[in-house]
Amino acid sequence: MSKLWPSAAEALHETVRDGSVVAVGGFGLSGNPTDLIEALRDTGATGLTIVSNNMGVDGKGLGLLLENKQVAKVIASYVGENKLFAQQYLDGELEVEFAPQGTLAERLRAGGSGIAGFYTKTGVGTPVAEGKPLAEFDGETYLLERGIVADVALVHAWRADAEGNLIYRHTARNFNPLVATAGRVTIAEAEEVVDGFLDPNAIVTPGIFVQRLVTAVPREKDIEQRTTRPRTAAVA
Repeated sequence: MSKLWPSAAEALHETVRDGSVVAVGGFGLSGNPTDLIEALRDTGATGLTIVSNNMGVDGKGLGLLLENKQVAKVIASYVGENKLFAQQYLDGELEVEFAPQGTLAERLRAGGSGIAGFYTKTGVGTPVAEGKPLAEFDGETYLLERGIVADVALVHAWRADAEGNLIYRHTARNFNPLVATAGRVTIAEAEEVVDGFLDPNAIVTPGIFVQRLVTAVPREKDIEQRTTRPRTAAVA
């Protein structure tokens, strides 16, 4: 049976409720499931916990949810590009749980693999370790980190087939494969949905992890920061 839905809004229907935990792929604005983020905004669901590497930028990516006052808590590793995020945090409107980037990736991988928790040295002796159990292994102190399982996971892929098998392109293969495994319901948007099946040797996320799929609306990809230098004149 095809997992393909007509639109992002229909794919999200009745999957997200007030207070849901939503994991979202992407790194900066690269690999953001933009259609699904906009559809999530349009649900009006509030009190959301968002798990993502970062919260986009003002007015783009997950920043749209902040503008709409839909987010109660963020679990992320970096939030430095979003002024509204900082303001809501300072005003006490937003709870923030920071996780080192590698730890966040492993927490998502663990959740998707059915692993309740794991020990790591990263963060020991810092505020990241506050309130977390510690244990000693081979004379070294480790802290316990919990795996993350989201109510809904949203990811962006380059290519997919109707069974939900996914391939990512370049830098968009960042947190998306990890997020895809960590959702009780995973919804993917893909730039291209092919006829038939993808080459099994090229598949990154097997369709067993994906419950719903939509074809992404063609759009120009946003760039978080564009840095260029003057083009030198050609030598005659």
